[in-house]
Amino acid sequence: MPPPSPPRIPPLLSLLILAAAVVGAAAVPQDSDLEPDCAGRWIHIRHLPPRFNLDLISNCSQYPIFDDFCPYLPNHGLGQKTHSSSHSWYRTDPYMLELVFHRRMLEYPCLTADPSRAAAVYLPYYAGLDSLRYLFGREANSSFRHGLDLYDYISRVDSPGVWARNLGHDHFLVMARPAWDFTQPLTNDPPVFGTSFLEIPAFYNLTALTLEARAYPWQETAIPYPTSFHPPNLAFYESWVNRVKRSRRTALMLFAGGGGISANPNIRRSIRLECDNSTNFNINGTGYHKVCDFVDCSNGICEHDPIKFMKPMLQATFCLQPPGDTPTRRATFDGILAGCIPVFFDDLTAKKQYKWHLPVEKYDEFSVFIPKEEVVFNGLSIVDVLMSIPRAKVRRMREKVIEMMPRVMYRKHGSSLGLRNKKDAIDIAVEGTLERIRSKLQEFPAQ
Repeated sequence: MPPPSPPRIPPLLSLLILAAAVVGAAAVPQDSDLEPDCAGRWIHIRHLPPRFNLDLISNCSQYPIFDDFCPYLPNHGLGQKTHSSSHSWYRTDPYMLELVFHRRMLEYPCLTADPSRAAAVYLPYYAGLDSLRYLFGREANSSFRHGLDLYDYISRVDSPGVWARNLGHDHFLVMARPAWDFTQPLTNDPPVFGTSFLEIPAFYNLTALTLEARAYPWQETAIPYPTSFHPPNLAFYESWVNRVKRSRRTALMLFAGGGGISANPNIRRSIRLECDNSTNFNINGTGYHKVCDFVDCSNGICEHDPIKFMKPMLQATFCLQPPGDTPTRRATFDGILAGCIPVFFDDLTAKKQYKWHLPVEKYDEFSVFIPKEEVVFNGLSIVDVLMSIPRAKVRRMREKVIEMMPRVMYRKHGSSLGLRNKKDAIDIAVEGTLERIRSKLQEFPAQ
């Protein structure tokens, strides 16, 4: 019997909870003299009217074609707990990253109320949520207007000098969707799917943190998809790491996903065919009970239920990460948190995306790359490639995956000091953003 649907949280209640956090943070003293290491790290959070963030949450059930995202608002966007007794696991929707990031920025130790002192300026604008009215709502034919209201406010209405000082080079925001969803050419008539936010010339200079970047990113940098694991303290984090280390890997490889059922050649179809035929492989003496495990996540049935895929990932040595409708996958980060060595088939899935969080020079140490063309068109066996890797190297790769777990984890807001000493996905994203802005300002000095 499937687990009961999580209880619905009234959107107004979620709105009030997040609003209380925002108001509470505003009362926290800023520019503290107790932060001696804030040189070059000060960030100013621009005040935006609620129509740019909190009001968007109250519309959580207005886009049924997309989804009713009201159930994913609790816990400041982490979603509801998977079980009432859970401390670290939530039914997280990756598209709520804008809420999660905003809440965590309120805890950033180097906030300043003085924008002239700031190394960067954060815009707490829920761009992905605001885009829904253009993507799935009645304003689909005016998607070129997405962002114009925001630009008018920050450049003309509220302290226009803050934007004008560096022409937006020092501003950044989070856009919890692939960058392609915001890059519809302004000349498209009639418009196709997507908005034109990143095509507006006024926003060419800002930095956007997206779930997926374009092949040749300009304004944006990709940051990891949020998973369902958000530990509140070091003890719960270390408990999970110990479980990952102890887990018996009884399957050589696992694919958790959908697709691959069409007759047209593609990597997912090749993977499913190889899994279906995996009983033909001899695994005697390998220590594995099965060659391939398949978790069918078709039609989004795994999106908010980590129980469906985390246990199989814990039991697999390699997790296959083929591209789908877009190159990137949340499952890449689920697998890393399970200590499952990622197998990539396209550089756009991770290597050309998450350079801050998964350094390019480290990929050979924690992942396997098999060109999808070799599998689909030349018949290269994935099983043969993985079985040929020496056990000692597999062991070192898994150790490296476990070492990188904090870098792709989004710890819970209000977490303990011990856990905050481990840099997580948001810490690394903020550091990368500050460095990117610093480099841009050196090239384009203040006006």
